[in-house]
Amino acid sequence: MRKATAFRRALLLAVALQGCAATPPPAPDFAFALMGDMPYSHAQANLLDELIAQMNAEPLAFVAHVGDITSGRGPCSDEWLEARRRQFARLRHPFVLLPGDNEWTDCHRSGFDPLERLARWRELFCGPVALHAFRRQPGAHCENVLWEANEIVFVGVNVPGSNNNLDRTPQMDAEHSARMRAVFGWLEEAKTLAQGRGALVVLMQADPFLAPRAGPDGFASLRDWLRRAAQDSSPRILLVHGDTHFFRDDEPLPRLRRVVVPGSPQVRWLRASAVRGEFRIEVADPP
Repeated sequence: MRKATAFRRALLLAVALQGCAATPPPAPDFAFALMGDMPYSHAQANLLDELIAQMNAEPLAFVAHVGDITSGRGPCSDEWLEARRRQFARLRHPFVLLPGDNEWTDCHRSGFDPLERLARWRELFCGPVALHAFRRQPGAHCENVLWEANEIVFVGVNVPGSNNNLDRTPQMDAEHSARMRAVFGWLEEAKTLAQGRGALVVLMQADPFLAPRAGPDGFASLRDWLRRAAQDSSPRILLVHGDTHFFRDDEPLPRLRRVVVPGSPQVRWLRASAVRGEFRIEVADPP
């Protein structure tokens, strides 16, 4: 009798262990794509077509591009921007695009007025996006966006490289001041909305941790906000940006996770998923 009981116990334990070994990892709550800093050339635009086909084949909630859809030397022309708009329209997923420095602050290098280029960007790309609770900031800064997905708040803001357009001309300094007032107002709104949620994801083009070569620091006040928000917020904050072109996943400030998207000459995207409130982010294999 004792032998039979011991045998049954051993059999039940073996079955239980086998069941544990066969248990699959938890499925992601949802997945989305992150990209930026490309395409910079016609050749890269052709590669982007392949990435779009690859992303279209995946069950993504949305695709977010943090900016820089041309190189630092252009082209900044309407023709190039309109071609990129048509190209991204082939995505089958909701698509969010933010402005980068190469689309406006750096366009003086190819003979354009940066402020005119920003106005043109808004005309071309400030359209609706089919995302839950998607909103554009009212007023002049329609490029600043906010939406929700699976109890996560996403906020995108116009913070470009080239020192955030500060210390160039009096007119551009005025633009910087007005835009950053709008940015901080939008970030505060997103932070308030995220209280009690799973996470707050902040997207922008510039790396705010790059110090200027000389003169005033166009990102100092933003770093201060990120530092305070990371300490004050109940959900952790994920910062996503481009600008430096190499994938990075680190923590530049306490409680602030930072992900940098890969960029030119790489034409790659990041596959991001949320599992039980935690983000899993990896560079997708090339198509």
